[in-house]
Amino acid sequence: MIQLAEDCLIFRTATGEGVAYSAESISVELMGETAKTFDPEFIKHAAAAVFHYFREELGRESVTVAEFSLALEKVLRGFNLDEEAAEEEAIDTTPLVLKSDLCALLAESGKDCELFFFPRLRDELLTKLGQSPQLLCFQGLRGCVKQLTGARRWTARCQTLHDQIVDYLRKCMFRESPRAKCALVVK
Repeated sequence: MIQLAEDCLIFRTATGEGVAYSAESISVELMGETAKTFDPEFIKHAAAAVFHYFREELGRESVTVAEFSLALEKVLRGFNLDEEAAEEEAIDTTPLVLKSDLCALLAESGKDCELFFFPRLRDELLTKLGQSPQLLCFQGLRGCVKQLTGARRWTARCQTLHDQIVDYLRKCMFRESPRAKCALVVK
């Protein structure tokens, strides 16, 4: 009789045939069938744990394929991978992008002056942040600045106001939700 290696188990098939596998070789066999469903490294560790259970904990030298499969299935179900996979498929991975038109906000503020525009801008920012966006985009900055300054061409005053609006949005966003996972784009 040939002695079984320390790191092997005899796997008995339904026909009674026995095949010796090590923990590493059984995980390779399993990965061939389940590589599309699970992470290969995860399967390798789960199979090694079940292998160790039969070999070391129970002191067995042989196991049926059905026993090993059931034990491995029980381990995998313990991680709720089927539920997690279903939840991941159900989650929409499209980023939530919310846009606001600065020229429209200026028109809503009633008068073409900074005094009414900045509080309206802050209110819009808070409203949008309440929807937990991943990207918050304020558009029409150049037109809004020119309208606020009454300029036909871009001037130093326009650039100053431009910088003030961008700075104001950044400060409001950080002040209102410093840990928000939201990017701010002002263009």
